[in-house]
Amino acid sequence: MNKINLSDPRTSKIALWGGIAFSLAFTLLIWLAGERLNAVPLLPDQGPMWYYWKLPEPTFVTRLTAWGFYALHQISLWTLIYYAQTRVKKYATGLHPVNLWALGVNAFFILVHFVQSHLWYDGLAQDTAVWSSQGSVILMLCAILIMENKRRGMFFGAKAPLSKRVMDFVRKYHGYLFAWATVYTFWFHPMVNPFGHLVGFFYMFLLLLQGSLFLTRIHVNKWWTLAQEVTVLFHGTLVAISQGNGIWPMFAFGFAGMFVISQMHGLNWSRLTRWLVGLGYIAAALVVYSSRGWGQLNEIIRIPFIEYLVAFAIAGLVALGIWIADRFGKQPTATQSSAD
Repeated sequence: MNKINLSDPRTSKIALWGGIAFSLAFTLLIWLAGERLNAVPLLPDQGPMWYYWKLPEPTFVTRLTAWGFYALHQISLWTLIYYAQTRVKKYATGLHPVNLWALGVNAFFILVHFVQSHLWYDGLAQDTAVWSSQGSVILMLCAILIMENKRRGMFFGAKAPLSKRVMDFVRKYHGYLFAWATVYTFWFHPMVNPFGHLVGFFYMFLLLLQGSLFLTRIHVNKWWTLAQEVTVLFHGTLVAISQGNGIWPMFAFGFAGMFVISQMHGLNWSRLTRWLVGLGYIAAALVVYSSRGWGQLNEIIRIPFIEYLVAFAIAGLVALGIWIADRFGKQPTATQSSAD
């Protein structure tokens, strides 16, 4: 048997499409097996700040399995990222062996979480705030805005005034943040089969796949990375529609607004194409809010406002950290020099 040549560009494409197929298949499995979990008795829904899918009386074992498997998954990925950054370092057109390890680790813990849900049910939601899983994904999306500022700009192709050191820092260490955001959100929920959970788990599977393909050309492919950002538009909108709470336009136009303002400007589209997309966005908003009520029009700016605010807050904290490191990191050297 011929040995697989990981440097062959086809290996990364096989990993990508195989991972997408795996994600679809496992989402189908969650849906099929979820009827069993629907029989688990739960407390009545107590409002928007209440997470419904958690046991009324958690036990030591339910908490141990949720937090224990989460910790093992998290530490495993962080270890692989550290190894890749310190030992591998260079990009490949195909795959590195460490990518196979990452793919295997994620596939293993996806299966573990499925079994854990059916044996003990609870995820991390039992002990954490209901907004924390959404917040972790928002942090990831905001960090992407900083990373992509140099390539596509922040506002309609115009670059935000961020220092190169800040952008380089976020780009270098984003893997640790993204791995936390993805793995935490993945273990936050039990693998139940309401529509919102199914869409969410499929999205998490894609993010875990992307996180497994670090230091490959696929990892930085503009269309594939854009898909990671845009999928949240469909996820948020479809979940809001399925819940029937009437706020789906906030998600649809909020995340679509991010595409118009920032994301599409990295696709090398002509000015005409971008104008047409922008005008289409405005036309759709006018149609929806002419019947919804103009007083609700502020909904479309909420998500962009939050994302840009958080992005600049992250950039500010990174800049502050760099300034502190420069100021106090050089002090011992100066002291030593004066002593000499």
